[in-house]
Amino acid sequence: MHPSQVLFPGQQQPVSLPVCDHYAGSEKLMRKSIALQQELGPIFDITLDCEDGASAGNEAAHAQLVASLIAGPENRHRRIGARVHDVGSRHFEQDVSIICSTAAQALAFVMLPKPESVDDVLRALDAINRKAQPAGRDALPLHVLIETHGALADAHKIAALPQVESLSFGVMDFVSAHYGAIPSAAMRSPGQFDHPLVRRAKLEITAACHAHGKVPSHNVTTDIKNPATVSADARRAASEFGYTRMWSIHPDQIRPIVQAMSPSVEEADEAAHILLKAQAVQWGPIQHQGNLHDRASYRYYWSILQRAHAAGVRLAPDAASLFPAAAGQQ
Repeated sequence: MHPSQVLFPGQQQPVSLPVCDHYAGSEKLMRKSIALQQELGPIFDITLDCEDGASAGNEAAHAQLVASLIAGPENRHRRIGARVHDVGSRHFEQDVSIICSTAAQALAFVMLPKPESVDDVLRALDAINRKAQPAGRDALPLHVLIETHGALADAHKIAALPQVESLSFGVMDFVSAHYGAIPSAAMRSPGQFDHPLVRRAKLEITAACHAHGKVPSHNVTTDIKNPATVSADARRAASEFGYTRMWSIHPDQIRPIVQAMSPSVEEADEAAHILLKAQAVQWGPIQHQGNLHDRASYRYYWSILQRAHAAGVRLAPDAASLFPAAAGQQ
């Protein structure tokens, strides 16, 4: 039996997403990002941005551009989402209507910024479903940007919603919402990892996500000139705070994030050896290199192997066979 059937019986499968979410707002950068995804493969997602990408007065045309790119033939991997305006904006319904009616079937997800509560998220889901379902798409995934006090307070309720796949942390808006009580240094490293209020917010988000099998996505690194900075931020976000995904705002940030947040070849090989041994004995306990393993550790190693596969880590043929759709591509 397949690991997903054995290790999570009767449960919703934990969400598995590429470790990098790359944002693009202008047409030039959108097309450049899509070309890079075609080159590298679906090891990162792209979010086409209507909130910050559209110039004033050009919101409808920008949403139409986003919809046409998502629905177009260049979206080969179907891993492109869209960030719409917040639910309080007069452009929210327009974004949803244009994008979902045109591109619902090819759309990977909708990103919702600035909700104040779980009620805002439910309101957004209602609008999305009203437009996406007639276009042939049920349960279109929603990603939610946590950047207000109210959304942070409702993080567990938001993560529990079945249609929500991921929560992202918006550090700059969150720090700004404290009206100077948190210094600006907390918007970047090392302050973003060390200030108690920001640490608390990051941990609340990851705890909510992991409690409900969803993906926590870490905030941007604003330093776009130094790949070592984004790499260090990604490693710390993953190793100390439990984030399994991170935003990119420049093409040069994609590879460092993917490398830092993906399991190594050695980790993937170890996970594969343990899982294949377990499969051979119908998922009973095994011994591997002097250590006992059972279904509790199998769930951990299956998550590692899923993340490695999503990141394009090369797997041995036996391990690749656990991912039938891509087995021939390994």
